[in-house]
Amino acid sequence: MTGLLDILQPCVEGGSPPGAVALVDRGDGSEPEVVAVGSADAAGDVPMVRDSIFRIASLTKPVTAAATMMLVEDGRFALDDAVAAWLPEIAEPMVVRTPSSPVDDVVPAARPVTVADLLTFRAGWGFPTDFSLPAVAPLFGELRQGPPQPRAVAAPDEWMATLARIPMLHQPGEAWLYNACSDILGVLIARVAGCSLPEFLAERIFEPLGMADTGFAVPAGQLGRFTHCYRAGADGGLDLVDAPDGQWSSMPAFPSGAGGLVSTADDWFAFARMLLDGGGPLLSADSVRRMNTDHLTAAQRDGASLFLEGQGWGFGGSVDVTPTDPWNVPGRYGWIGGTGTAAHIVPSTGLTTILLTQLELAGPSPLPEPMRAVWAYGARGPRTTRT
Repeated sequence: MTGLLDILQPCVEGGSPPGAVALVDRGDGSEPEVVAVGSADAAGDVPMVRDSIFRIASLTKPVTAAATMMLVEDGRFALDDAVAAWLPEIAEPMVVRTPSSPVDDVVPAARPVTVADLLTFRAGWGFPTDFSLPAVAPLFGELRQGPPQPRAVAAPDEWMATLARIPMLHQPGEAWLYNACSDILGVLIARVAGCSLPEFLAERIFEPLGMADTGFAVPAGQLGRFTHCYRAGADGGLDLVDAPDGQWSSMPAFPSGAGGLVSTADDWFAFARMLLDGGGPLLSADSVRRMNTDHLTAAQRDGASLFLEGQGWGFGGSVDVTPTDPWNVPGRYGWIGGTGTAAHIVPSTGLTTILLTQLELAGPSPLPEPMRAVWAYGARGPRTTRT
């Protein structure tokens, strides 16, 4: 019978990725199955362990969405509230006349941006399927969107001032666009709460759930558990992107709600259990239901095919709508991180699958086979090795 070790060991034996930690819990009351294989560095000097710390990249997004829903439950704002009261920089945004128009060919936004627009990634800013569109370039060049780079991003007030000068690609509510909305939500949370995003997440989510190794920087005393981060090199080897004493060794000026967190498999599992338990003790069951419900139209899902591959989008994560390929499980909620991470839950069954590696993805799709294999193993149970 095939187990997690059988799935992951062949993947790391060739050194790409150098190591991985996977966790599968089927919600049946038994202990989760956890496997750590390979090493935390390409040289093989630091063994991978269960509590190795990873840059989880876009697995930050569901956490940011949950924090936003906590403020909704606190009565600080409603989903249909315009965000201009807290984010005046985008009170009167401009939109390019067509997605392919130059950045100076703009019209006013037809309506204000709402909290729901940000949660569903339909506020107007973000990455489309076509990265060559003129209004996409400033997202990379001026906002430093893309692969997480904490030391390169300006502080929130300066970042928002820059965003205000960049036109939207689409009118609010019109199209799903990737990534930027979670960063905007991070600024919104901090301004509404009256504290920094790291402080809010630590007090309201990480401490109550016991997520002791999750944050926007790794304390000096824990750097020995922090993995290196790599991308595939042109020569077939691995190029170092970030070392343990690099960009996450101190608190960033801009804590990215889109991709700034570091965490461990067990920490993210604690967050997953909260969602599977109906939000207790942090959220109501209704808020969790809104998070893992698809909010997109069929046309919006089709327009986001590069990222979603037929999936829908809830708040902060994708939702499997129909089994469009053998790996999908209708109702599955979660997301992937560009640093080589993936985490999903299935509310109807209690399943959780988590895979953490330290090798950047080559692009939004197709996804690496180990991610799909871990999903399938969790969803289908141990299975006989294919011949």
